[in-house]
Amino acid sequence: MSLPVHLVASLDGATVGSVVEVTGDEAHHAVAVRRLRVGEDVVLTDGAGHRVVGAVAETAKRLFTVTVASVSILERPAPSFTVVQALPKGDRGELAVEVLTEVGVETIVPWAASRSVAVWKGERAAKSHAKWQATAREAGKQSRRSWLPSVTPLASTADVVGLLADAALVVVLHEDATVPLASLDVPAAGEVVVVVGPEGGIAPDELAAFEAAGAVSVRLGAEVLRTSTAGVAAVSALLARTPRWTGR
Repeated sequence: MSLPVHLVASLDGATVGSVVEVTGDEAHHAVAVRRLRVGEDVVLTDGAGHRVVGAVAETAKRLFTVTVASVSILERPAPSFTVVQALPKGDRGELAVEVLTEVGVETIVPWAASRSVAVWKGERAAKSHAKWQATAREAGKQSRRSWLPSVTPLASTADVVGLLADAALVVVLHEDATVPLASLDVPAAGEVVVVVGPEGGIAPDELAAFEAAGAVSVRLGAEVLRTSTAGVAAVSALLARTPRWTGR
């Protein structure tokens, strides 16, 4: 059985035999909700590749400490995956963030596409962004990730075009595309960007702007997936042809 993972702000200075203190909401959830007990083994991570395994030495209402048994630093996975996710309706945005995090995406970019039904403005924008960040954080812990994904601020189409320049591969999922996703060569390093449109589809001017920036329009298959699940299907298909999943 995998050990539970808890997120801490920093693991700088953690060495075998040292004690790491976990406080705040993270500790409260572990102690009050999960019923964490002294002697239980846990994993601590800072979400940036540092990982500590150790036994719980002490618990309090909003605190627990861990005596470090091992320390490891994991390299950032390569290639890295970024998903530009058009804002879906309702709570499907959190679903998309959850499954994208579980499959291993490094960066999630919420995109205000012209045909997005959902709109992030003012206080709603701040709350929605915070929900996506919290979902990514919890899904990262649940899936035992040592590198947690980042959720960028809301991006416009122009913002998305700007981030495509340095990518090793950019694909736009489009139901009318003639190029199969499975026909592409996937780079072993660098950044792979997957653009997922809204329920109403990507507007022609948006598609043209992405293609002008070097993106390739691709199709997954005959079926049309929901915007909340298309990204994870595409990333999985690409990951299956990289060392991250093949082990080679």
